[in-house]
Amino acid sequence: MSILITGGAGFIGSNFVLDWFKQHEETLINLDKLTYAGNIENLQSLEEDERHRFVRGDIGDKNLVNALLTEHRPRAIVNFAAESHVDRSIHGPEDFIRTNVVGTFHLLETARHYWNTLPEERKAGFRFLHVSTDEVYGSLSEEDPAFCETDRYEPNSPYSASKAASDHLVRAYHHTYGLPVVTTHCSNNYGPYHFPEKLIPLVIHHALAGKPLPIYGDGRQIRDWLYVKDHCSAIRRVLAAGKAGETYNIGGWNEKANLDVVHALCDILDELRPRSDGRPYRTQITFVKDRPGHDRRYAIDATKLERELGWKPAETFESGIRKTVQWYLDNPDWVRNVTSGAYRDWIDKHYVV
Repeated sequence: MSILITGGAGFIGSNFVLDWFKQHEETLINLDKLTYAGNIENLQSLEEDERHRFVRGDIGDKNLVNALLTEHRPRAIVNFAAESHVDRSIHGPEDFIRTNVVGTFHLLETARHYWNTLPEERKAGFRFLHVSTDEVYGSLSEEDPAFCETDRYEPNSPYSASKAASDHLVRAYHHTYGLPVVTTHCSNNYGPYHFPEKLIPLVIHHALAGKPLPIYGDGRQIRDWLYVKDHCSAIRRVLAAGKAGETYNIGGWNEKANLDVVHALCDILDELRPRSDGRPYRTQITFVKDRPGHDRRYAIDATKLERELGWKPAETFESGIRKTVQWYLDNPDWVRNVTSGAYRDWIDKHYVV
């Protein structure tokens, strides 16, 4: 038996693959296009592991996906593949439509045709698990209850709109064709192998380099923070026991304002890697112009996942963020390899004082 993973060299996908083999012997076929955020170096430890079969390719390549499904006959598809950064979607939305909407459509079509070839006993157990985001629900005020699975969609960025469109396609393929799909919506992930355009790895990288720590607006935007390995354990649980056609929210129960997250990172770095001049890292904080349409608050109600499937996060924000900082301190070569000149140009373009 095997499982097809798409986007398995990205941040969340690679953590899922690495954690999978700590729990299972089942083969993973890993399809990834290796765009800027896909990094095969994340999976270096599996280079000689025959259980992991990496294929470079696009989920929109129907011939390639069909060949993989025909050869390996997987019992499930887990779709991590997506363009996922709001700022990039504002400056270049076309890639997000191509991958998140059109790519997901092609993947669904190929999966549907494959599923129809399965014998009845295998059709019932097959799953197409689509990994989505809390951003499809829009923005919350400080008084609003957290997002639940029945909330209506109100996406506010090209990224979240493209993910919302893909979610609707996944839902439609279940209700129209009977494809046994499951959708998960996660809150903000953090942890090892995170490309340093996102807040937490960016702050760690800039702090250690003695650079300004750019904070959008007033820094009071609130997010629910989920340690990536908790997210991976939740996906494994949904894959094992999730009901076809259902949606499950995955959250960390850790609402924090961005500025508070940055303060926590600075304080941990002060302890673990103090500056040579003895000054606190908080002195590097710089407030920059807010991005267009910046959602004020996201929060996930993960009660359904706990009630129906028995999942809860293992990490608190305090334990997870400390593990994250320590990982970046312990892996300077990985950080150095991904922080290329193109990355520095991107930072200069997006974070304008």
